[in-house]
Amino acid sequence: MTETVAYIQDTLKDYYPLSEIKAFIRLIMERVCDIQPHQFLLCKDKELSDKEKTQIYNIVERLTKYEPIQYIFGKTDFYGFEFLVDPSVLIPRPETEELVELIVHDYAKKSIDILDVGTGSGCIAITLRKLLSKAQVSALDISPEALKIARKNAGLNRVQLTFYERDILQPSKTADSIEEEFDVIVSNPPYVMEKEKSEMEKNVLDYEPSLALFVPDDNPLLYYNNITRFAEQKLKKKGYLYFEINAQMGEAVVNMLRMMEFKNVELIQDLSGKDRFVKAQTWNR
Repeated sequence: MTETVAYIQDTLKDYYPLSEIKAFIRLIMERVCDIQPHQFLLCKDKELSDKEKTQIYNIVERLTKYEPIQYIFGKTDFYGFEFLVDPSVLIPRPETEELVELIVHDYAKKSIDILDVGTGSGCIAITLRKLLSKAQVSALDISPEALKIARKNAGLNRVQLTFYERDILQPSKTADSIEEEFDVIVSNPPYVMEKEKSEMEKNVLDYEPSLALFVPDDNPLLYYNNITRFAEQKLKKKGYLYFEINAQMGEAVVNMLRMMEFKNVELIQDLSGKDRFVKAQTWNR
């Protein structure tokens, strides 16, 4: 094992920082060799099988091409639950766990109807259903490939959701096609502007779905605006919108919601102190 660990470190040292390489090693040893991090010292002299070595060499080769390790293994963790992922869906981020936590905090033990717009892997919708036992949760996405993954993840995590294949950029048509109304509409929509591509990591640009990432530079609120128009029709009386946002667009999203006559609009920072979430309540209808 020691020799293989040295090989991983030596091969990846020009591609990733040491802290990230160490995280890769922990994950590879756990997933390929069933060696937990706390067992490393005890297992340092363990002889890995040829099959294990070949698998590790293949993984490392893919890492040198900046392929995300979550896609290599086909799964990742979110809020302590396991989710399948592939290049048709975004890899869930830690900040999105904070978005889930906001809703869980506000609605613990309440019977509510939730809709997750742009569900992707289903991580938000499924986690909310797991954590809010009285909630009914639906998930919407335009991508049939993403919905296929989300359905698999619902089965993997043993929850029942209602799924909609709809285009949120046609808010009135989409609203008319859905009978239910919701207490909460939550979304982590595409919000990275095209001009921000130069600041992004190669593993994101080359592998994660552009459809779920980018908005035009001249219309950065494209999804927030359309989701809010949809919410005007489908939120129940005193219902709430929850958004994850581009840190640069906090005030713009807040102003848009106020102009569209939402109330109790809050701009909320993530754990690193960046503007990351907005919540807003519909006017009584």
